[in-house]
Amino acid sequence: MKMRQSLAQLEQAFFEETAQDRVRRERLRETAAQRTRRRQRERLHKHGNWRFGFLVLSIVVTAVVVTIAMFETLYYVMG
Repeated sequence: MKMRQSLAQLEQAFFEETAQDRVRRERLRETAAQRTRRRQRERLHKHGNWRFGFLVLSIVVTAVVVTIAMFETLYYVMG
């Protein structure tokens, strides 16, 4: 009788430990997935900043080149 009770307790402990391990693994998996999503967002944001800076720089350079070309053409036409 004592052996059966001990065996039943061992089985119950095993099932509880298995369930806890399953929950822990799922929590670790979710934490890793969140970390991955956060890194991807940060990387995308960083690349977006570089793209925006390049866009502003190219617009400014284009405006300067067009202005210089316009005044040189005006000087050529008037002179």
